[in-house]
This record gives sequence, C-alpha cells and structure tokens, in this order.
Amino acid sequence: MTEETLTEAVPPVRHWPALDLTGLDFDPVLTELMAEGPVTRIKLPNGEGWAWLVTRLDDVRTVTNDPRFGREAVMDQPVTRLAPHFIPERGAVGFLDPPDHTRLRRSVAAAFTAKGVERIRGRSRLLLDELVDELLQDGPPTDLTATVLSPFPIAVICELMGVPAADRHSMHTWTQLILSSAHGAQVSEKAKHEMGAYFADLIGLREGSTGHDVTSLLGAAVGRGEITSQEAVGLAVLLQIGGEAVTNNSGQMFYLLLTRPELAERLRAEPEIRPRAIDEMLRYIPHRNAVGLSRIALEDVDIKGVRIRAGDPVYVSYLAANRDPEVFPDPDTIDFARSPNPHVSFGFGPHFCPGNMLARLESELLVDALLDRVPGLRLAVPPDQVPFKKGALIRGPEALPVTW
Repeated sequence: MTEETLTEAVPPVRHWPALDLTGLDFDPVLTELMAEGPVTRIKLPNGEGWAWLVTRLDDVRTVTNDPRFGREAVMDQPVTRLAPHFIPERGAVGFLDPPDHTRLRRSVAAAFTAKGVERIRGRSRLLLDELVDELLQDGPPTDLTATVLSPFPIAVICELMGVPAADRHSMHTWTQLILSSAHGAQVSEKAKHEMGAYFADLIGLREGSTGHDVTSLLGAAVGRGEITSQEAVGLAVLLQIGGEAVTNNSGQMFYLLLTRPELAERLRAEPEIRPRAIDEMLRYIPHRNAVGLSRIALEDVDIKGVRIRAGDPVYVSYLAANRDPEVFPDPDTIDFARSPNPHVSFGFGPHFCPGNMLARLESELLVDALLDRVPGLRLAVPPDQVPFKKGALIRGPEALPVTW
C-alpha cells in the first residue's frame, strides 16, 4: 500500500457528545461510527484535539495487545476524553505499560485466579442468601438495586480485598463520588485521597502477612520490596472501585431479563445454560458511555489502510467490537446458544480486567438466587419508567423497582 493511499484514507473528525442513554439503548453515534468504517476519528466533550477510534474486534485486539500502543504516554497529553475531570496518578496500574504493569499485576494475581475466587464462593453465597432472605421478609415492592444489586458486590469485593465489614459503607460512598462526574473534580479527588489513605493504613498493617486477601498480598509484596507502598495503594483503589461495576452490569442484566420475561423463563427452566447465557448478556449489554482510557501510538502503525502516526491518541470500543457482524452473526440479537462467543466485555491484552472471574461468579450467584428464590419477580413500573444513571461513565439503572 502506498503512502498516498494511506493518507487519502483519513476520515473526518466526528463530534461524539456525552449522551444520557436509558435502558439498553445502543449509542446511536457509535452505530454511525461503526458504519463509517473500521477506523474513524472522534472528538469527545472534554480534553483537547481528536483521537482515532477502532471498532472491529480484530483491530481492538491488535491495539490493546500491541506494545506499539502505550498507556503511560497518556499522562503527558491532554487527550480528548469523555470525563470532565481526569486525575490519573503516576504509577497507577491503568497507566502502566509492561514490564511495570506486569510486576504490579503479579502481586495480586493469586486472589483473582479460579482458585482464589473459588475460595470466597461459599461466603459470597451466604452473603447473598442473607440479602434475599431480608428481601422476602420485607415483602414487595422493593428497589432491587438498593436491596441486593448494590450491597452484594460491595460485600464481595470487600471480602476479597480484606476490608472489614464495618468499613463497607465508607468504601461505597467513596466509590460513588470517584465514579460520578456530577460532583466536580474536587469532590472526586478528595474521595480518592481518602480511600487511598485508608488503604495505605490497611496495607501498612499487613506487611508481613500470609493472608490470601488482596490487601494482605499487597502488604506482603511491599514488605518483600517487590512493589512500592504508593503502587500498592493505587492498585487497591482501582480494584475496590472496579468491584462495584457488577452493580451496574447486574442492574442492566436484570433489567434485560425483566423486560424480556421469556429469557428469564428459559433460564429458570434450563439452569444448565445459565453460564453461557450470562456470557451472551455480557456481550450484548452496553456497559459504559462512549469509550474508556485511550492509548498513544508509540510509532507509526497502519490499521486497515489508515496510517496512525506516532503520538496519536487511539481509543478502542469494546461495545462496538462485541457487535462486530463478522464475528458475531446477527449481533443485535440475544442468542443464549451463541458459540463461540469471544466477547471483550472485560477488555483484552495486558489490561484485561483482573476481576473477570469474580464478576462472572457474582453474576451466576445473582441469577441463581433471584430466579430460583423469587419466581414471580417482575418490574413494578413500566420499563420506560426505570430511572437510569445520568452523567455517569458506567451505565446502569439508578433504581430497579420490582415486585413478585
């Protein structure tokens, strides 16, 4: 391919506003961008300039797994972005590239393996059963988000992190302030510092620990000199916040099952298909607004006939990749028998979500408990009256009013 062909292929810059989408509506701007081609250019509401956007599954995998695209360089560029305030901390795992990224992830890997997650299955099921017991005892109607979908993931991530039950409420409050753009940068920054100070104390107390929870593993790694205290705290904050993503994902999952009762009935009748069905719902659900963190091209790279220059910011859309028609036949249809299902809802490459097995475990426990123990579960309001979060980076219902 000649230099001329490559430079001619530069697409126009498309403005991508921050939309407050409700339900499971797929972003109409993203739909248009996907139709325009595999590589487009976008300008988001905040930051400066424009960025490349890749939307096909194979290109998304390339960008996320190729060392020629780095995260660390984002620190020094005012890249166009969705979030109004951008407070990356140097050394934070989300902005590290290998080998530092690999070293930091290794310190907590044991907690997130199949064995590590399995270790807390029994305790997680007990926590969930207690919440469902209370739900049934109090009777309908209720807000499923407030009674189950929010407290359950908080309890589970605190259990995995080694955060005492008495501190769960503080963790939840800090997380909400950090993730919301509505309160402004100062409130978000203050919450992040307070959570960081909390974890600095907790990790400091566990430097010689042999425990299996995340703060014990981090404390031990700091004690051995493998990671710094600052790195440990940054990773703990990121994992704690990430643990609450299940609230939004499961909120959307149950909104889907309660607005498509035939799907819920099928899962009640065929419990053996639930893990595969959850995977398909994870593929289908648009779990975030716009795009997440960008990467910077560290050298010139050609993707689908478009030359991306060194220094250019690049975004991937996992949502678009999950609807790639070349990989997922009839991508806008929910097919519980879909196989294979190589979705990228947990990301791809070195930054693949470490909590993916934990999130799957929680989703499976929630589907089992709520479908089996509350057989008449249904929405208490029409679907269009379910309030969805506004001004949030991660999508999900604000409340899920249900009855049975």
